[in-house]
Amino acid sequence: MNAHELIASPFLGRYVLVRPGRKAGATIPAVRFRELTEREPADPCPRWLADAARQAWDLDLTGRPLVPTVLVRQDSGLGYGRASYELNLGCNYDCEHCYLGIKDFAGLEWEQRERLLGVLRDAGVLWLQLTGGEPMIDRLFTDTYTAAYDQGMMLTILSNGSRLFLPKILDLLAGRPPGRITLSVYGATEASYDGLTRRKGAYRLFMKGLMAAHEAGLPLSLSMIVTHHNAHEVGRMRALADRLGVPMDEYTNMVPTIYGGDETLPTQSAAHLRERRPFTGCNAGHTFFHVDPFGRASICKIGREPNIDLTEEGVEGLSRLGAIADSLLLRQGGCTGCGLQGSCGTCMPLVQLYRKAKAHLATYCQHRERPGEEVTG
Repeated sequence: MNAHELIASPFLGRYVLVRPGRKAGATIPAVRFRELTEREPADPCPRWLADAARQAWDLDLTGRPLVPTVLVRQDSGLGYGRASYELNLGCNYDCEHCYLGIKDFAGLEWEQRERLLGVLRDAGVLWLQLTGGEPMIDRLFTDTYTAAYDQGMMLTILSNGSRLFLPKILDLLAGRPPGRITLSVYGATEASYDGLTRRKGAYRLFMKGLMAAHEAGLPLSLSMIVTHHNAHEVGRMRALADRLGVPMDEYTNMVPTIYGGDETLPTQSAAHLRERRPFTGCNAGHTFFHVDPFGRASICKIGREPNIDLTEEGVEGLSRLGAIADSLLLRQGGCTGCGLQGSCGTCMPLVQLYRKAKAHLATYCQHRERPGEEVTG
């Protein structure tokens, strides 16, 4: 049985009602939210709440007690609403394009991880993305997912799907539904998929997990990764999404590793290299942040340093993250004063990784007059 049916929570200056596993939500006035915080747990759900639940989700709350039906979150006052958490950089694949580079099987033990989840809750995080590496091979995945869910976080998962068919995981996700599970697609045939992941049998496990989750009615989306290895199967990968009736995003631009390594860049399919949309700023570090396997908070998955050790500093440490974000996103080095900044599609933390990798300007910069030039600054 689900721990709660609805979550009432502050979110970026508003108050919202959300339901785990569902996209629909509702905004409620501050006075209604305050009413929920002041009611006794055994009190029935107020009529206005029952009406809202019926309208948004066709859910009947008439006469049901407020607790455990509704989990009411406290206001953190920090302004954070979303975060991503890398449980572990380890993976059961060895994809040639992977931006993580070294896939180290290491992370927090349960006591520290439980504390970290409490920090995320107290920071106001309502939507939490669980990622890796491959999160479902982490030995504490089910414990971490359950604890985050029960603390009132709306969860999404990024996965390769290779463990999704396991009964323990399927039962967990059916009983405590995520908002979305996004599965990476690395090919439409066994030869292509196994070749890119460099793991024999990977395609079979992916399809087994995908079909099990689809049959269980879990909310799925697909993420097609296009490299020179599988570019000839783009149409067939799109057809897979169409056949299942699930949305699919396409990722075509390869980036350096998080350490600035260039080993991922040769996997680029030149024919699928896309112009990035102009970068006009983002909320990284201000309303969103990323947490690595050791509990270190950074502005995002790319701009990882400087960071804040949340297991040591707790919620208070996040007060410094906004200033870190402002400094990292400021144009630096050769980008300072560039007349093309208004149409540049690469944020400064990503530019820094490309520079470390000594990548050709053509891969990240509009100054393409000298496509063979390498950046050394």
